[in-house]
Amino acid sequence: MSSAIIKLIIAVALIIAALAAGYWWGSIQSEIIVADSSITTTPKGKILYYRNPMGLPDTSPVPKKDPMRMDYLPVYEGEEPPADSTVIKISTEKIQKLGVRTETAALRELIRTVRAVATIQANERLLYTVTPKFEGWIQRLYVNAPGQTVKKGDALMDVYSPNLIAAQHEYLIAMKGMQMVARGNQDARADMQRLVESALQRLRNWDISDIELQRLQREGTAKQHITLRSLAKGVVLEKLAVEGKRFEPGEVLYQIADLSRVWVLADVFEQDLGLIHPGQKATIRVDAYPDKVFSGEVAFIYPKVTPETRTAIVRIELPNDNGLLKPAMYAHVEFASFHSKDKVLTVPDSAVLDTGTRRLVLVDLGEGRYEPRTVKLGMHADGYAEVLGGLEVGEAVVVKANFLIDAESNLKAALSSFDSVGHGRHPAAPGEESRVQPSALSERLPSAAHLGEGSIEAIDFVHAAITLAHGPIASLNWPAMLMDFRVADPALLRSLKPGQKVVFEMIEESAGEYVIVHIHPIDAAPAVNGHKNTLRAR
Repeated sequence: MSSAIIKLIIAVALIIAALAAGYWWGSIQSEIIVADSSITTTPKGKILYYRNPMGLPDTSPVPKKDPMRMDYLPVYEGEEPPADSTVIKISTEKIQKLGVRTETAALRELIRTVRAVATIQANERLLYTVTPKFEGWIQRLYVNAPGQTVKKGDALMDVYSPNLIAAQHEYLIAMKGMQMVARGNQDARADMQRLVESALQRLRNWDISDIELQRLQREGTAKQHITLRSLAKGVVLEKLAVEGKRFEPGEVLYQIADLSRVWVLADVFEQDLGLIHPGQKATIRVDAYPDKVFSGEVAFIYPKVTPETRTAIVRIELPNDNGLLKPAMYAHVEFASFHSKDKVLTVPDSAVLDTGTRRLVLVDLGEGRYEPRTVKLGMHADGYAEVLGGLEVGEAVVVKANFLIDAESNLKAALSSFDSVGHGRHPAAPGEESRVQPSALSERLPSAAHLGEGSIEAIDFVHAAITLAHGPIASLNWPAMLMDFRVADPALLRSLKPGQKVVFEMIEESAGEYVIVHIHPIDAAPAVNGHKNTLRAR
């Protein structure tokens, strides 16, 4: 075979091979074009509106750009966040098992009871002290034991006093003078009468009783020992008199108290003093008589607060006709204070959940749906709280649900959705509720994290939000800017304050919406999610 034929065969083979390769390449390209066209032409549905690319609560019916020249993102039909994303859904079966109980918010007369501890004390207005006004010696005691009851005019003791003997003799001499001048002129009789009255008055000034003075006038002889009698009725609280004792003028020998009316001295805490006023009714219970209830009125509020206990003394006067109440007894006092004359909207205290930054109630929407609702509260009284805002009369609130109290995870997961996430989370299907701890929130969110550094401009504790002037964030191609962020856990904000330099970690909860899951001052910033923090303060 000649070389020309061989060259011709090779040329034909090359042409055939080229045609086959061209056909194969063309079929592959057509498949790619068809596949690509099928992808690009697949309709995504109707565009409902355009939302802010930074997650701010701003939408537009037409395409637009934000102040940083970033395009608003379209929201297609079926992608919009559910309207009831803040609602907690629980199956009817689980509600029955958990024992959920609700109560209607209603108007009621709010009465606050102020409770205080107290002691029974003798009425100081009915105290009497036996203090002789002369010098002498105790010859004999008639009342010789504390606790002994005496009546007005009862003999207390016999005393010997040279002053008393001299005063008796002065009276007797004046009486004899009166007899001697009985037939004399009128001026002489008047002078002697004045001497007699003066001698008697001197004995009266020394608290010598009329009984002793009448005996002196009747018998006309001076006694060596004069009987001192009680000038008041009551119980002897203190006895310092001893037979044979010498006493000085003004020395206390007895202390007698009339216990027909006693004082109850209650220690009321400083914060409750505004609810107490004179004339207010009070109920007293004494440990010695647990089955008895005593009633009295506030007589006086002492103008001093004890620094150590931060309490003030409130005095209540109490009748004690039967003598059951004794000084130094321990008592419990209750003061009933009306909040206002009008009825106010209230809910039970057990319905209120305090997150630390705000107060919430769970409103029963029916069909196993419960909505966390922020409320503004006023006065608390006897198991109820006054509602100043956030609820209406007749709305039902949860007052007993152990799973919401003991397992805070369910509630906090809903609150995090309510506070910082809620736009992109879909509610769990009935029966699929799970107990998720707040610390596990980041595990439920997209795993991609972005680190940033900046300074705090403002903190909104009520809405768990923070305003940061942050630097560039390379992982998102963000320039330095001032932005508002939601915080996944409000507790992260408690140790922060405006002006601090911080390092933070945020994640994209839904398209274009970023939530801070970790934030720390730069000086104390730990490793975040296992990544060593290499950021430094500028």
